[in-house]
Amino acid sequence: MSAPPRLFDLSLRRLRLRRAAAGFESFLKDRAAVDIVERLAGINRRFPIAVDLGARTGSLRRAMKAGSAKVDWLVESDLTAAMLAEGPRLVADPARPPFADASLNLVVSALDLHWVDDLVGALIQIRRGLKPDGLFIGALIGGSSLTELRQCLTEAEIAVRGGAGPRISPLLDPFDGAALLQRAGFALPVADVETVTVRYSHPFRLLADLRAMAEGSALIDRPPLPLTRAILDKMAALYGERFAEPDGRIPARFDIVTLTGWAPHPDQQQPLAPGSAKMRLADALKTREHPLKEH
Repeated sequence: MSAPPRLFDLSLRRLRLRRAAAGFESFLKDRAAVDIVERLAGINRRFPIAVDLGARTGSLRRAMKAGSAKVDWLVESDLTAAMLAEGPRLVADPARPPFADASLNLVVSALDLHWVDDLVGALIQIRRGLKPDGLFIGALIGGSSLTELRQCLTEAEIAVRGGAGPRISPLLDPFDGAALLQRAGFALPVADVETVTVRYSHPFRLLADLRAMAEGSALIDRPPLPLTRAILDKMAALYGERFAEPDGRIPARFDIVTLTGWAPHPDQQQPLAPGSAKMRLADALKTREHPLKEH
């Protein structure tokens, strides 16, 4: 079996995280962390040992303290020690989490796994690390996130330079989320998406926030020529022309895709076997059955 293609420059990614650590902008991660904690609060069980993959500056830890998640011991993991401050912590690549098989009750990740080259492979490693009936909840930036920036930046580079290269990472389609969990061996897979719109006074403020969130491009196959001021100015002009709201502010779309899956366990709810239904669908719907014609 061939290895999956490498998408991201791990060294550059680590460098970006180190640079962002001191002034890390956490508003989007905080929102995802609060959502994860609210989901956990609705589950009637305790999780003795949990791991936060891509903990950054502790958004999930803070949300757990403020919420009612039933976690006894939380280990924070990140790609660089610069992001980790207090409590049990571990420097590790989220694509290859170094956990023993069946050793964890809960694995969570808020806005980090979209930086993994092989998401299915990472999910398999997470599932192996969970005890039977252990839970995984992961939030990723995906879908149509930053669609406004993508459009304007590409068109600006073409207008100024005559061509454009990949500047923003490929993102997970929400419709593929549950299928990826199934491929990784999770039971009861669920994927859902929430769209968050952030309004900025200028496109350059959006770029500044992306740098402060360590979300700048780290593609291996990135264009050799950097963006110039002329390209950025053209991008900003297009952004304002096409997307500015009546008060002059511009929107930036972020789709937060949340994946939820359980490590398989015999006591979990199982799908019915084919042919085991006790009522015809037509009878349940109180309608007439129309046989398909043969072709």
